[in-house]
Order: sequence, then structure tokens, then C-alpha cells
Amino acid sequence: MALLEINNLSRSFGGLKAVNDISFSVRSDSIKAVIGPNGAGKTTLFNLISGNLPADTGSVVFKGLPIHGLQPYQIAAHGISRTFQNIKLFPGMTALENVMIGRHVKTRAGFTAGMLHLPFSRREEKEIKEKSLELLELLDINQFAHIEASSLAFGQQRAVEFARALALEPDLLLLDEPAAGLNIYETAEIARLISKIQKRGITVLLVEHDMSLVMDISDEIVVLCFGEKIADDLPAKIQQNPQVIQIYLGDDDA
Repeated sequence: MALLEINNLSRSFGGLKAVNDISFSVRSDSIKAVIGPNGAGKTTLFNLISGNLPADTGSVVFKGLPIHGLQPYQIAAHGISRTFQNIKLFPGMTALENVMIGRHVKTRAGFTAGMLHLPFSRREEKEIKEKSLELLELLDINQFAHIEASSLAFGQQRAVEFARALALEPDLLLLDEPAAGLNIYETAEIARLISKIQKRGITVLLVEHDMSLVMDISDEIVVLCFGEKIADDLPAKIQQNPQVIQIYLGDDDA
């Protein structure tokens, strides 16, 4: 069953078609990767899905409901969370506090109740802290809970960002180049964490340049080039696709 459906999606910037009539679907409980050379339209596609950019034409359907045209916070409320290529943690805050901020969007107590430390607000704050600690433990970084997040190793910061995105309790997690800037050992750890997230019933759609990571964890792969879809298939089929080899992976005979 398709959790996310992209239908004939297009977006231009002036005369440049960054995304041109792209269609594909993402099955529930799967990991799907979007790959392609620089300028292929991958991040633009993510921005269209998450509401950071409006589409010129086409639709985005999530859990059977059209979400194109909604604001990012509305799309997040429907169950889509994302990370960014450049890690965006709050400076001066611990790993736990960064995750708790992500959790606060699901709170029911208002600003006044929080300021007055009303009993309901205190109970809710305790629940937020407990849930955030659970997420840090899930991603094997609970030992860093009370350490300033920006002082952690790059791979650990990425895991904190994952935990903050999971604090929204998403059905779909968008990961924009999660292995960017990581060494081979950190990349292997991130791959393990992504698989761990997927096994909890969270569908993952990721943009990634690291082909080893993509081929190891993906159930399906979409290939983009110059804003257009080149292929959409199983990893083994993508590796053997002549057009992908020539346009993306590189063919010495081309």
C-alpha cells in the first residue's frame, strides 16, 4: 500500500525546470532512496513534499489525502517529519533539550499554563522528557543526553537530529543526505539507525549520494537527472539499468 504518492509534480525557477513531471510512490514501512547527480532536483523534490516550496503543477497525496498547498507545520501535523543536509541543532542546548523541543509541538498545554507551572503543564513536561529520553536510548545516544549537542561528534549530532524528528511521531521520515560529512564508520552507524527506525514501522524516504549506504538499506530507488525521473526500481535493477549507468553512475563507453 502506498503511503505517499507523487503525481506529475513540477517546479520551475525562471526558465529552469528543477522538477519536471515526476511521479512515484512510497510503500508503507519501506525505505526508498532518491539519488541523482548534483542539480538533479532531489532537494527541490523534498521541499515540495514538506511544503517548503509550492508546486507549479501536480499533487502530493499522503495517507490518501492531498497535502500539496499546505504549510510545513500542517504537513508535519499530518505525520511527515524531515531532517536537512546541514545539521540544524539549537546551540547552547543539550541533546535532550533539542529533542524535547521537537516534542513540544505535540503538547496540549498552552503558553500561559507553562509559565504558571500548572499541574497539567508539569505532567506534560515530564512526559515530554521521558519520551525524549526514550528516543535518545532508541538511537543509542542516551549517554549524551545532558551534553551540549553542538559539542558532540558529527555522527552523534546527526543521531540527535534523527531523535528530534522522531519526536513528532511521524509516519514518514524525510532524510536529506543523512551521511553528508560523515566518515565510513559514522556512515555505517547511520545506516544501522535508519534501518532500526524503519523496523519500528516508520517509512523512510531519503536523498543520498553515498551509494553503498543506499544499496545496503533501500527497498526501492528513484533516480533523477536534470529534474526528470530516469528510473524507479529495486536496488539490483537500478545497478543494472543502462540509462542509470550512463547518466548517473558513469559509463566509460558513453
